[in-house]
Amino acid sequence: MSIDKTSATTQGDVAVDNPDAAAAAVTAVDPRLLVREQGLTGYIGEFKRKMKTGELGSIPVVIGLIVICVVFQSLNSNFLSAQNLSDITVTMVGTGMISVGIVFVLLLGEIDLSVGSVSGAASAIAAVLAVNQGWPEWLAVLVAVAAGAAIGAAHGFFFAVLGAPAFAVTLAGLLFWLGFMLKILGENGTINLDSEGLIGKLTTYFFADVAAAYVLAAVVVAVFFLTSFLGNRRREAVGIPSRPLSDTLARTVLLAVVAFAAAYMYNQYKGLPLATVVFLVFLIATDFLLRRTAYGRKIFALGGSVEASRRAGINVTAVRVSVFAISGGFAAIGGLFLASKIASANQSAGTGDLLMNAIAAAVIGGTSLFGGRGRTWNALLGVLVIVSIQYGLQLESIAEPVKYMITAAVLLTTVVIDSVTRKTQKTAGRA
Repeated sequence: MSIDKTSATTQGDVAVDNPDAAAAAVTAVDPRLLVREQGLTGYIGEFKRKMKTGELGSIPVVIGLIVICVVFQSLNSNFLSAQNLSDITVTMVGTGMISVGIVFVLLLGEIDLSVGSVSGAASAIAAVLAVNQGWPEWLAVLVAVAAGAAIGAAHGFFFAVLGAPAFAVTLAGLLFWLGFMLKILGENGTINLDSEGLIGKLTTYFFADVAAAYVLAAVVVAVFFLTSFLGNRRREAVGIPSRPLSDTLARTVLLAVVAFAAAYMYNQYKGLPLATVVFLVFLIATDFLLRRTAYGRKIFALGGSVEASRRAGINVTAVRVSVFAISGGFAAIGGLFLASKIASANQSAGTGDLLMNAIAAAVIGGTSLFGGRGRTWNALLGVLVIVSIQYGLQLESIAEPVKYMITAAVLLTTVVIDSVTRKTQKTAGRA
């Protein structure tokens, strides 16, 4: 059968005789693709469909954040003060960075129990090299992060190549790297960091100029609009349903309100925190990696079915090892932010409830424990919930045991929602 060259259009690598007919065929197979073109009506219908099929996404955690703010603000008017909100967004970064790495592992349907100890070991490595050995601090930081990635890759090797369960491998890593940290810290057990050094300024530096926060907000809003607008134009060019301009403008306005409100809040205290900026940069970069690259699609594919991914030609071993390396690298970065917060590396680094909070943040934010579903932005939402609860209870002088119980209750609720959601999706044929 001959093909009319004048009517053929290329979509990806496939030649299509009739773009309009092709688009109609896609629509007939999956009506949800029309949601973007139907505007508000389409989104209302899509929202109802998601509720019926259990595709809740981040809706529960967003509602939870609103409830937390309302409750604690009613109990103490200082909760939503500029100082308290700024402190929350700085404090969350250390745990949040570790949680970003956990998201990658959870997408595979696995777990990494070593991240707390790895974060402590990385902060100890940086402190020993920078303070005891006199290395330039920037070089010590790079070595510490590289060490974290190498440790994660080693865990991935035992899991992906030798076939040992990830739970057992990383549990052994938890103990080993904790011992390693105690060993290199020495008998004193604490190494104080220069508060004016690179690590020290990670959580103490603020862009005091009021223009900094507003310029960043404007840049974020402008980039969001341009990427959305150009993306829609590309979709329209190949006959794929896309969002109407009114929808893109509405999303941009909503983002602008949030961004400029945050900028205003920061400028009421010390200014824009460096820690928050760095965290947002990593979130944007990792979100792009997961959603816009072939590597990210391979991670989601593995989380869905390992055997199907292998048959599709994906190098399962390489992807698994690399994901654990990413987890170790982010654990190291998080450890440096946590060390910056207390201006030292000590024997308690990476211990306590850090591991629980990092995993809980990823799960509470919406990442599935069963693999294949989640985004790195889930780490931001989850850690915001955890740290907000901690600060709210602290303002009310609630005892530490109660904090643990409340955080545990929130985590259990989230896991139950995740399990129920998964069952609902299976019933609806969406899992």
